[in-house]
Amino acid sequence: MSESTPRSFDVLILGGGSGGYAAALRASQLGLTVGLVEESKVGGTCLHNGCIPTKALLHAAEVADHAAHGPSIGVATTFTGVDMNAVNSYKQGVIDRLYKGLQGLIKSRKVTMIDGHGTLVGPDAIEVRGERYTGKNIVLATGSYARSLPGLEIGGRVITSDQALEMDVVPKSAIVLGGGVIGVEFASVWKSFGAEVEIIEALPHLAPNEDEALSKGLERAFRKRGIGFTLGKRFQSVTQSDAGVTVTLEDGTTKEAEVLLVAVGRGPRTASLGYEAQGLNMDRGFVLTDERLHTGVGNIWAVGDIVPGLQLAHRGFQQGIFVAEQIAGLSPQPIVESNIPHVTYCEPELASVGLTEAKAKEQYGAENVKALEYNLGGNGKSQILGTQGFIKLVRVVDGPVVGVHMIGSRVGEQIGEAQLIVSWDAHPEDVAPLIHAHPTQNEAMGEAHLALAGKPLHAHD
Repeated sequence: MSESTPRSFDVLILGGGSGGYAAALRASQLGLTVGLVEESKVGGTCLHNGCIPTKALLHAAEVADHAAHGPSIGVATTFTGVDMNAVNSYKQGVIDRLYKGLQGLIKSRKVTMIDGHGTLVGPDAIEVRGERYTGKNIVLATGSYARSLPGLEIGGRVITSDQALEMDVVPKSAIVLGGGVIGVEFASVWKSFGAEVEIIEALPHLAPNEDEALSKGLERAFRKRGIGFTLGKRFQSVTQSDAGVTVTLEDGTTKEAEVLLVAVGRGPRTASLGYEAQGLNMDRGFVLTDERLHTGVGNIWAVGDIVPGLQLAHRGFQQGIFVAEQIAGLSPQPIVESNIPHVTYCEPELASVGLTEAKAKEQYGAENVKALEYNLGGNGKSQILGTQGFIKLVRVVDGPVVGVHMIGSRVGEQIGEAQLIVSWDAHPEDVAPLIHAHPTQNEAMGEAHLALAGKPLHAHD
């Protein structure tokens, strides 16, 4: 840092990922002075080794699938393989362009970047490389890391998503430990690229946090694609050799592959950052806050993956904006966790917002909840794309739609309207008269609401 770098700010933020940089940009926009501490690259996990690179791989996988399926629609294409160096260079190009744009934004908003590893050293102070910086408000946004299981060492052929994103060859075979978002996305990519893949999930379903109908739909689709999975059995141990890995499950069965991808979720990055020393309330590494994201200590706030809840870039981003507005005295509306949309970008995609059927029954009572599935088989554009799946709606009887759950190619693009329906407490009768363009997959959203309103057209009563 040069001598002219300011040392005190209205808002001092630790971590430049989705939550931290959103807080920085919004606080600056609201006329506050902002310092942003980041030891690596602004953009964080999401931009550099999370959402963006994995979605670039998934797009390459989609193109590979299209090449393989071309002849079935009369297009003379063949899929002969994947050049991972070229795929990685395409992926890096996407990251670099977005990174450059983000750096430009931060510069234009006059946010002071403070490079280096920061530690919380007081209720209003962060130390970086021996220098002390202060903020009238401190925002903690230190993000998450790829977790492992106790006793499961990462190294060699045992990798996390961090190493999987850097691989310069497609493994011939892979075992994926964990059937959540990261696990099913990598399984989907590698299968499209020509690998043999098996997922091991200790819980009874793939995508276990989704509505059970979606989990079962994904299992049917993965079976059809030839992606193997073992459900309800726990991992016990792994050994590796020059040739590959041997995984042993608790029931004694063994499985072999070239690599083991450990995809058992992400942990909060809070260790050795001075949080406990400043008296923050912590639980298993997470920073506990109130609904306004205040930690209860001084003017210290926390956002993103270190706060218990959905670990999603757009959640951290929205929380960053919320905290900046809160600091500026705008009294924003607290974020409703259940109304945060989430998409899993495997093939087929999963997209959800609101309550699952099970959660809705817990909340409102089973007799007060009605659910409906509208199959994409009746949707023209889905037929053209050759995708199968459905839209599931969950409503309170004589009340609003409280959950929308979708499975099928590209259904993630429908989540915007779904979010409006759930967040604005729309009744099916409110959505039924809205006109959905034909032929689009979006029509299925309209048809599902028509059916739930009691007037199905392209669906059997």
